[in-house]
Amino acid sequence: MAARTKNMSKTAVWILMAMLILGLGGFGATNLSGTLRTLGTVGDKHIDIDQYAQQLNQTIRAYEAQTGQQLSFAQAQAMGLDQSVLQRLVSQRALDNETDKLGLSIGDASLRDEILQIREFRGVDGQFNREGYRMALESSGLSESEFETQLREEAARTLLQGAIASGVVMPDTYAKTLVDYVGEARNFTWSRLQAEDLETPVAEPTEDEMRAFLTEHQADYQRPETKTITYALLTPDMLVDSVEVDAADLQKAYEARADEYQQPERRLVERLPFLDQEAADRAAAALEMQGTTFEQLVQDRGLALADVDMGDMSLADLGSAGEAIFAAEVGDVVGPLPSDLGPALFRVNGVLPAHNTTFEQAEPELRATLAADRARRQVDAQSRSYDDMLAGGATLEDLAKDSDMTLGTIDWFDGSDDAMAGYTEFREAAAAVTQDDYPEIETLSDGGIFALRLDKVTPARDATFDEAREDIAADMIAQRTEAALSAKAEELLPQLKDGAGFADLGLDSIEETDQVRSAFIQNTPRSFVAQVFEMEPGDVNLVTGQGMVVIVRLDDILPAADNAEATALQAQLVQQMNQSLSQDILDIYTADTTVRARPQIDQRAVQAVHVNFP
Repeated sequence: MAARTKNMSKTAVWILMAMLILGLGGFGATNLSGTLRTLGTVGDKHIDIDQYAQQLNQTIRAYEAQTGQQLSFAQAQAMGLDQSVLQRLVSQRALDNETDKLGLSIGDASLRDEILQIREFRGVDGQFNREGYRMALESSGLSESEFETQLREEAARTLLQGAIASGVVMPDTYAKTLVDYVGEARNFTWSRLQAEDLETPVAEPTEDEMRAFLTEHQADYQRPETKTITYALLTPDMLVDSVEVDAADLQKAYEARADEYQQPERRLVERLPFLDQEAADRAAAALEMQGTTFEQLVQDRGLALADVDMGDMSLADLGSAGEAIFAAEVGDVVGPLPSDLGPALFRVNGVLPAHNTTFEQAEPELRATLAADRARRQVDAQSRSYDDMLAGGATLEDLAKDSDMTLGTIDWFDGSDDAMAGYTEFREAAAAVTQDDYPEIETLSDGGIFALRLDKVTPARDATFDEAREDIAADMIAQRTEAALSAKAEELLPQLKDGAGFADLGLDSIEETDQVRSAFIQNTPRSFVAQVFEMEPGDVNLVTGQGMVVIVRLDDILPAADNAEATALQAQLVQQMNQSLSQDILDIYTADTTVRARPQIDQRAVQAVHVNFP
């Protein structure tokens, strides 16, 4: 009863606030006043036109908030949002009509209690304010009787829905069957036959055979729609060799990266700090006298080794503890020594010798880096003038003639492996370009620039024999090889079924254990695991597909584990299925009540609402 009271209170607040929003300047309900007050009827119940307008507005705004994009009403209609809102209201009114027939309702005393609990109807003294109640409803365009009727209908509808959906339980056997199905495993042995297993390689197809094959399988050999594109290109790499870098800039770059080129000797160090010297001394004594390990000390502090790892440290980085740490051998634990976090034990894990790179050694790398950076800046600077040239009527050919840009062409299609198609920006531009577009400068991810022009579009078509020759030959050889291997496997199956081992027949095999239905076994056909789970222990089958031929023997069926994880999974499935079944039954009941209520929708009223949306 408490839960039902709480739900009714929430419902009352929702109804009140929704109508207040509507009446105080939400969707233009005032524009809907006049002769059209209802959207239609469902049984003996009317669908309020303002309620439809308000819920449709809320649904659109909720979608916009979720996606972060503004949604026009035309887009909302295309997505079916208006129909979804209307169907929801029709279903609700159908249930309201059904509750009237069944005589379901709440008494006056319960209704009074709910109204008294609504905070919005209380005065400054915290008590129910009769005048405030009347004024709030008046502001929202509701009379007291209308508001109380809505409360009664919502409460009755909730009671009916609860009665239909509650107590629905799916048998535990169903969930256990699913858990057993998912949890079962298989042990099996398999061998994939290769072309090398054939005593005689398959014959190469003749030209006549390939032409006949193409005629029979022409649908498998197509050429996609192709765009012939002319482009002008300039990348930093094209300018690098012409960029000059003076010695002074190289020296400055070397000095700026001194930490990288002049690295002192370092140690890989772990540090375990303590709150005070006494605790640090006890830990050091435990290491020396009691055989405790550094790892154990770290674990006793509730830490992991990653928490105490300092990485590579120079003598200066370690401060006053540096001398002792640098004097230690790899694996030694020294201390307690002072640190920023208090007295600490330090373990040395490695020695990194000093690394000094001279200016002469670093010069090639520095020169390449500076040249590439300057080349990128040159390309960026020149792109503006190139764009101006194109805007002034210059062609791509003119651009290539009068600038550093080079001209190229490509027969582009989705999936093209041309070098230019390797640029994401070029692929996107090529996919979007039309013959009405004018070339303009666009940038590439490596700092380069390009402009393109669509010269012609070649529609998708059948591939010619010459274009498909190599693919046809490869496909025919693959088919013949698979057929020959399948025939060989069929000859071996009886022997394996009679008890011969894979090795006895000269086959390399792989044993798999505890493989579940979702397992992926590399180098096997896509249906391999599914077919294995259809077998019985001792069965030996042939599985083919995707050009692969595999012999498999099922060794054992392992039942699903009976453990805490399986029990938890079964309980979760039971809960999910109960909820799903309850919802399905409620949906069916709602659909039935809707059909029996024979909804009648006034399309003029619907249109009157829609014209108010932008």
